[in-house]
Amino acid sequence: MIESPNALKSASRFTIAARLRSFIFAWRGLRWLVYNEHNARVHLAASIVTMGAGLFLNVSANDWRWLLLAIGLVWLAEAFNTAIEQMCDRVEPNFDPVIGRIKDICAGAVLMASIVAAGIGLLTLGPPVWAMLDGIRP
Repeated sequence: MIESPNALKSASRFTIAARLRSFIFAWRGLRWLVYNEHNARVHLAASIVTMGAGLFLNVSANDWRWLLLAIGLVWLAEAFNTAIEQMCDRVEPNFDPVIGRIKDICAGAVLMASIVAAGIGLLTLGPPVWAMLDGIRP
């Protein structure tokens, strides 16, 4: 949300109302991300499945730290990617090779974060899944 230039003056004072307003803006941004970006919905589904698996497998607190860090890394990368893409589209609505390269780099960062998160998920959830499957073998 764009505020008036006077917002900078009032932002320096700490008030509960200002903090709540900040959370409302942040929530609005996350909601926009999920409603408007297909990949964010894919990340949401993967996050829910991962957390559900962690709950079902009763993973340790240390494993939860890794899983939540991985999930947060992917969401952070996706949010930055979307913000930069939106800004690039606003600055240059026509095709531009430099803008295209910037978008490709951002998408690559999301891909890298997703690969790392998948690795963390496999290393964290894989052993308990295999142990569970091994226990039901005749």
